[in-house]
Amino acid sequence: MAEEALRYLGAGEGAPDSLREQVSEAAKALAAAVRPRYTYKIFDLDCEEGAFRLRNTALSLSGETAARMLAQCDQAVLLACTLGTNFDLRLLAAQARDMARAVILDACGSALVESGCDAAEAEIAARFPERYLTDRFSPGYGDLPLSLQPGICAALDTGRRLGLHTTESLLLNPVKSVTAVIGLSDRPQMARIRGCDFCTLRENCALRRGGKRCAD
Repeated sequence: MAEEALRYLGAGEGAPDSLREQVSEAAKALAAAVRPRYTYKIFDLDCEEGAFRLRNTALSLSGETAARMLAQCDQAVLLACTLGTNFDLRLLAAQARDMARAVILDACGSALVESGCDAAEAEIAARFPERYLTDRFSPGYGDLPLSLQPGICAALDTGRRLGLHTTESLLLNPVKSVTAVIGLSDRPQMARIRGCDFCTLRENCALRRGGKRCAD
C-alpha cells in the first residue's frame, strides 16, 4: 500500500527516504485501524440501442468506455467499496493538526480503498473461475458519467450495506469510496482502458506534468 500511496503523492522510486518512512508508517497505522468494506452484485446485460442495460435495474451504460469494455460480455458486476466514516474522522483530525501528514494520510486512504476493490475483484474471479473479467471501470473514468452514481448505489443498496451515499454533486460519501463496473464474459478479455488516454484527470495531472504516470 505504501508504494501505491507514493504514486498518489506524485512520488515513486525517487522519493526521499524521509517521505518513504512517513508514508510507510501512515500506511501501517491506517491498515491497522481501518478495513475496506465492499459489496457487489451480478446483473445480466441487455444491449439496446447502443447501450447496455443492467437487467432489473434502471441503469443503462452508454458511451465508448462501456462499449469497449462490455462488447463481449453477457453480465456485469456492480461493485462498491468504502473505508467508511472512520477514515473521514481520522482525516479531519489530521488536517486540524498537520496538513502535510493529512496529505499523506489521504494518499494512503486512496491506496487502501483500491486494495479493497482488488480484494473484491479477486473474490469474484475465484467465485467464477470459468468466466473472464474485464478491467473494472468507474463513473468519471473515460466517458462513463458521474450521473450513474445514484443508480449504482441504489442497485447495491449501499446506504444500508455500507453506509455509502451519493451527494447532490454526485460525489460519494464517505469520501474514500469507489463504485465500479466489471464485465463478465465467456471469452478472454484483451481490451484494456487503464491509462492516461482514458483518464478524466489527464489534462491537470501532476504526474503527467512531471513526466510520469500513475502506472509507472
